[in-house]
Amino acid sequence: MKKVTLIITMLLLSTIIFLLGFNYNNNIEPHTYYQVYLDEELLGTVKSKKELEKYIDQRGNYYKKKYQVNKVYAPNGLEIKKVVTYHQELKKVRDIYKEIEKKKSFTVKGYQFTINRDKKQQKIYVIDRGTFKTAIENTIKTFVGSEKYESYLNDTQNEIVSTGRMIENIYVDQKIRIKETNVSVNEKIYTDEQELSKYMLFGSNPVSRDYTVQAGDTIEKVAFNNEISTEEFLISNPEFTDSSNLLFPGQQVIIGTIDPQVDVVVEEHVVVDKESDYQTEIRYDESKLIGEDEVVQAGEKGTVRITQKEKRVNGFINYVDPKNKEVLKPAVNEILVKGEKYVPTVGSTSNWAWPTNSGWTISSDYGYRIFGGSRESHLALDISGTGYGSPIYAVTNGVVSEVRYRWPDGNYVCINHNNGYHTCYAHMQRQAVSAGQTVARGQVIGYVGQSGLATGPHVHYEVWRGGRPWYGGVRINPWSMY
Repeated sequence: MKKVTLIITMLLLSTIIFLLGFNYNNNIEPHTYYQVYLDEELLGTVKSKKELEKYIDQRGNYYKKKYQVNKVYAPNGLEIKKVVTYHQELKKVRDIYKEIEKKKSFTVKGYQFTINRDKKQQKIYVIDRGTFKTAIENTIKTFVGSEKYESYLNDTQNEIVSTGRMIENIYVDQKIRIKETNVSVNEKIYTDEQELSKYMLFGSNPVSRDYTVQAGDTIEKVAFNNEISTEEFLISNPEFTDSSNLLFPGQQVIIGTIDPQVDVVVEEHVVVDKESDYQTEIRYDESKLIGEDEVVQAGEKGTVRITQKEKRVNGFINYVDPKNKEVLKPAVNEILVKGEKYVPTVGSTSNWAWPTNSGWTISSDYGYRIFGGSRESHLALDISGTGYGSPIYAVTNGVVSEVRYRWPDGNYVCINHNNGYHTCYAHMQRQAVSAGQTVARGQVIGYVGQSGLATGPHVHYEVWRGGRPWYGGVRINPWSMY
């Protein structure tokens, strides 16, 4: 009997314990909390998502003032996930904030502009997308001119009556993508239009210094002596409108090097009147002694009207496409009688011929320039505008010393004039002479082309003095021989 009573008592106790436990669990409600992850790493759990976001925003007053925004956001990669659970160890919001701050920076709403240039990619961040637009427009105005740019935009350019220029197209030659995003406050974020404009033109490490003009200085001379282009001089000193503007001793100018972050392309229709150089026709008279030269007919320059398309990239001529040449006044050839019948191998040190037909354009002068995104010294003349396949002439008598193809000169010819000077002519379509051949002044030695590294048809014309090209000679300004 006692045994039965004990069993019944144990059963009752078990039932009571079960019922009590069941009722206890039924009375507990599950809680909604928020797990905080940074780049998929769990930092902890907080009671309120809004409380954490509010705390982040309140702690970001410094960045609100700096970037003139109303709200600061969590770092990119931060996730706050909702969880429902009975049991969870919670962390304080400020402790979670400190964990985030140690690992990653906070963000503000802004825009990311991605520029692809020369197989390189760079990202520029702004708060207001208008800041970037204005900076691009300022860069364009620097290379085009504010008035000309506004006339182009408003379609108020003057029509070309006889001569002049008209812009046909202006564009930035890079793909630029825009994306609204949360920008890390550790990035360089531009809020000032002028600061971004300066970066777009001069890059992240602008180099400039003052220069005091000396007696005899010209803009071209100052630019060359300081290893910048005349275009860069004019950009750094906007009070000058042209390289022909005069300087005076004691004047302060700025020597600045540009490093554009985009390529501003300007395509123009150009009609211009140019002097047409006369040719010197040389005749030989066996009755005259060697060295007895006589001009029997004076030369007279003519005038031609050239119509061409010009493409400029960041202020530098990139391509010249001749469309038409109208002779307004024909040139009269000079006739020079020399006292010898054969062609001498020694060239003159004066009275050099021009190496191309008339109607030419200097697409790159002797001096410094930016080519392909890099600064280089260009110790030659690039002569464009006479057309692909037009003739190239020897500038004076001599012996052809080299006829080759090589990178980056393409097809080229060098002539030893046996008077202390050599000349070289590069980027030919093809050569018309061979090594060892004696050539006369004005003789065709090749044809204008685009071989090697060239952005358009032109002849790269070099003058060397004092030795062979690349072997003891020094390149001088070809203009000094004219």
